[in-house]
Amino acid sequence: MMEKNGNTLAASQHYSFFQGVERNFDKAAVHTRFESGILEQIKACNSVYRVKFPVRIGEKTEVIEAYRVQHSHHKLPCKGGIRYSMDVNQDEVMALAALMTYKCAIVNVPFGGAKGGIRINPKNYSVYELEKITRRYTSELVKKNFIGPGIDVPAPDYGTGAREMSWIADTYASLNPGDINALGCVTGKPVSQGGVRGRKEATGLGIFYGIRELCNVPEDMKRLGLSTGLAGKRIIVQGLGNVGYNAAKFFYDAGAIIVGLAEYEGGIYNADGLNLDAVVEHRTHTGSILNFPGAQNMNNSSETLEMECDILIPAALENVINETNAARIKAKIIGEGANGPLTPEADEILNAKGCIIVPDMYLNAGGVTVSYFEWLKNLSHVRFGRMDKRYAENQSASIIKTVEGLTGKSITAIERQQLVHGPDEVDLVYSGLEDTMIGSYHEIRDALNSLKIQDMRTAAFVVSINKVGESYEELGIFP
Repeated sequence: MMEKNGNTLAASQHYSFFQGVERNFDKAAVHTRFESGILEQIKACNSVYRVKFPVRIGEKTEVIEAYRVQHSHHKLPCKGGIRYSMDVNQDEVMALAALMTYKCAIVNVPFGGAKGGIRINPKNYSVYELEKITRRYTSELVKKNFIGPGIDVPAPDYGTGAREMSWIADTYASLNPGDINALGCVTGKPVSQGGVRGRKEATGLGIFYGIRELCNVPEDMKRLGLSTGLAGKRIIVQGLGNVGYNAAKFFYDAGAIIVGLAEYEGGIYNADGLNLDAVVEHRTHTGSILNFPGAQNMNNSSETLEMECDILIPAALENVINETNAARIKAKIIGEGANGPLTPEADEILNAKGCIIVPDMYLNAGGVTVSYFEWLKNLSHVRFGRMDKRYAENQSASIIKTVEGLTGKSITAIERQQLVHGPDEVDLVYSGLEDTMIGSYHEIRDALNSLKIQDMRTAAFVVSINKVGESYEELGIFP
């Protein structure tokens, strides 16, 4: 009996993220028309690159393990982030690359999915050492033709940011002299290095747009027993990194009530609401969100996810909601801000309870959508809005002048400023992202209703599989 229990425990602890993605794929594939061979091609990872390389760290030579996986080549370039974490392994990178394929298809971004990772804890290295590791990794990708503006375009992920992307761009450019599109080899760069305004907050803003669109559908809110709109909705956010903080900030500014926040050191909860800016300031001064005035402390971060709320946004790491805690989740809407925060077992439990789970492959696609905009900017070599901003302002001013002349009335200075303002780059990025998230949400919802599918994740997979499958059919299979 002891052995049986031990084996069961071991089996439950060994969770394959990639197999979980495949399970969701297979569940959706039965709702499509494609033959098994095409489905197998869509599902498989096309190229897996595992490399070990030496880097001099202090007085020692350290061997670094790294990965780059290209899941699909139905569209080029491939696209996907690079994460720095001790949890990086081939299974995880393959799963995340697969999700990128489906994510790009859902939001109509013409990329194949990819992902990369370096198995390090970045906190254990100096900035100089991280730069050496990043540049060496980039050179390894260049050697095997795993990076380039028309081949494979990385981006930031967990443990990386604009700084690392800038190092990658510089290394690639130095190894490809004369390539005028070299900056397009990576996205998420600083604006001064070819980045696009709005990229940093893009994933969090995309989460906001997606959940807002769901909450604006009266039929869906009626089914959950909630009112239409975001105002007054009680929200718990796990993760106060770039994604979680920006999502929480947009919800907070839209009138939602942030009742809970969770981080690695623990969580806090206040049924009457938390002042997000005050929590961030408190954490800056104390190094922790715990002991925030008026909030209930939770020493175990996962307990925060189980508190009363309307909307739960897990925006940290994968598998945080699984068969052990899913039944205790009280949220009616779960928006997957992170990649793979729910296991398939958790999906089944929560769907049976009537929850609406907004899947990661749609909801956190804001990052890749704006990365696409950055890539287009790099290839066109011109800032968005530069050509038409002043023209739009002059046209608007002329119209206002004509209307004032015809009516004999003048508008206020504030109204004039609002009406005359031409779009800046960030305005166009926000507008493009909002349109993308709204349009893609209704594509998923239409598939859900027309095919009588029970959950949004399966519907999202169906939408993705159909788009990738049609691409393969139109390309043709070489005999």
